Amino acid sequence: MGSRLTRQASQHRAGLSVRAGKIAGLWHILPEPIADSRGFFQETFRASLLTETLGRPYHFAQTNHSRSLAGTLRGFRAEPWDKLIYIPRGTCLCAVVDPRPDSPTFRQHETVLMGDPPGSRQRLLVSRGLCNAFYCLTEADYLNDVSAEYDPAVRRGFRWDDKALGIDWPCKAPILSDRDAALPDFETYLSGG
Repeated sequence: MGSRLTRQASQHRAGLSVRAGKIAGLWHILPEPIADSRGFFQETFRASLLTETLGRPYHFAQTNHSRSLAGTLRGFRAEPWDKLIYIPRGTCLCAVVDPRPDSPTFRQHETVLMGDPPGSRQRLLVSRGLCNAFYCLTEADYLNDVSAEYDPAVRRGFRWDDKALGIDWPCKAPILSDRDAALPDFETYLSGG
């Protein structure tokens, strides 16, 4: 009987579900992991599920992987492509802001603790037009699959700590790149600066 149960358990297929975020165009891709004495297995991507969610085809054009030290903050980045975010190692607080004036969730933000516990192993699907940033609570690997190849000419952003957005970051003096430290405030970004 024990071997029958083992076979049945091994035939269970991990799955995915999708939940809409608080912001229009933000989706939580929620895995259903299978865990045993060896560790866990989970599905993290299914093209048909994302195509159904977006109402249009989703495809990868480029995958990016960064590793950041604990205390690092990257963003806010505004790019005209969809982004599928995953934290396979470490723990990050990810924040998404809606800078689209015609959106019902304009100026709103949502934060999600992702990665190793106490984070969640979910993925975030950030639709083109939204902006995201992340803060590393531990050293962390950050993966994002994007729907268009990188073009520095269209990349913009705004300050991570803009008080008008009211994001409660866990650190008031993170490690920043020179480029992120020089980003304009949100209002300047909105006016095209």
